[in-house]
Amino acid sequence: MKKSIVSLLLIITFSLPTFSQKNAYVDTEYILSKIPAYENAQNKLDEISKEWQKEIENKYKEVEQKYKEYQTESALLSSEMKSQREDEIINLEQEANELKDKYFGNEGELYNKRKELVKPIQDEVYNAIKEIATEGNYGFIFDKSADMSLIYTDPKYDISDDILKKLGYN
Repeated sequence: MKKSIVSLLLIITFSLPTFSQKNAYVDTEYILSKIPAYENAQNKLDEISKEWQKEIENKYKEVEQKYKEYQTESALLSSEMKSQREDEIINLEQEANELKDKYFGNEGELYNKRKELVKPIQDEVYNAIKEIATEGNYGFIFDKSADMSLIYTDPKYDISDDILKKLGYN
């Protein structure tokens, strides 16, 4: 009997701190959509991306045009000329692929531009979330807009508007 009472007291003692923690969730897509600087950054990234995409498409059209010309003239070309044209087409295609990697690759210019324009805003939101979590004694804050599935969310635990107020947006 004494062992069960002691065990029960220990369980209660160690579980009390968990009751003082609260959980909340935020919707970062909602938060970011309310920040004009983020919207401007996204628009600028979209413009740059379209411009670069057009440049890459033009490069591939040039490759396609050279290939069509080669196919049309191949019967009239010597083997040396054929080889030269094939090399030219291959080099143009490699240039197009390199341009695509330069702009849209893992460490490409779009990635760097996104880091330059969007990351500071995301960091500001993260820091506001962190401050509110500390102030409000939240143990966990989930992001509703991320891939994490939340079956049910009670709106009273949504602190997205608190984050916006912390950032100075209403």
